[in-house]
Amino acid sequence: MKILVVRFSSIGDVVLTTPVIRCLKQQVPGLELHYLTKQQFQFIVQQNPYTDKVFAVQKNIKEVLPALKKEKYDYIIDLHHNLRTMQLKLALGVKTFSFNKLNYQKWLKVNLKVDKLPRVHIVDRYFETVKVLAVKNDGKGLDYFFPQKDEVNVNELKPLLTKGFYALVAGGSYYTKQIPLSKLKEICALSDKPLVVLGGKEDAATAAQLEKEFPAKVINACGKYTLNQSASLIKQAEKVITSDTGLMHIAAAFKKDVVSLWGNTVPEFGMYAYLPGAKSKQLEVHKLQCRPCSKLGYKKCPKGHFKCMNEINIKEVFNN
Repeated sequence: MKILVVRFSSIGDVVLTTPVIRCLKQQVPGLELHYLTKQQFQFIVQQNPYTDKVFAVQKNIKEVLPALKKEKYDYIIDLHHNLRTMQLKLALGVKTFSFNKLNYQKWLKVNLKVDKLPRVHIVDRYFETVKVLAVKNDGKGLDYFFPQKDEVNVNELKPLLTKGFYALVAGGSYYTKQIPLSKLKEICALSDKPLVVLGGKEDAATAAQLEKEFPAKVINACGKYTLNQSASLIKQAEKVITSDTGLMHIAAAFKKDVVSLWGNTVPEFGMYAYLPGAKSKQLEVHKLQCRPCSKLGYKKCPKGHFKCMNEINIKEVFNN
């Protein structure tokens, strides 16, 4: 049997498909498993030992259609389910099993604050897509693989870190998902361990402010490492403090204790850390009428107050 699994984006969403990849490969005898994603996320699945071949698109599925047609797949497992995957399925003409994104239920929650969302994690909903193949969740959680060359020696980064450190994620795909600078400062002030601040180049200025204010405690790693190298740092951290980000899911893959701070999105969407460390926790402001304001996020708080993040009690980050 030959199967194509499709998930175009993003980092966290691709990582969340890894239990399905593993279980398909291990439970379907003789399976040849291929994966289709966007070019910028290709490396995430290329290192995965459960994928036999990875295809990637930059802008349009036409880039890979000729190659995909030659593969003659038995099935397509569509874990993205959008217009682009619809075009793909029509072009290939292969029997497909598609993931239910619950867009209507999410719309109700965001716009009318009517909660019809099932209390089921997205990973378990992914498995609903493959149950027709008698594939079951093995309960082992997420996977994240990176080559040895991307392993970061924390002793070279700062000898102090060898005694233990926390990873603090400063970035996020949207402003309304990010931990505000004032809250990051509170975390730094209260932390009993050094903090390695992770994020992209766009977060470097924020991390630099933290490093300047807490020079003995904070290391600015934003924009200095690849995603795999950041994953290496997360793997070595004692705890990961983060908002709703791809790095949160990578931390869960390494069974880290994950303290997640939730802004405009809510765990009820089913995208919270999946099977992380035993001391993990979710921090959020409950009963806030404007929350969730989006299933994704905004460049600024629509209400102007950003209470969903600003009113989180940071002391809870360190309370066991």
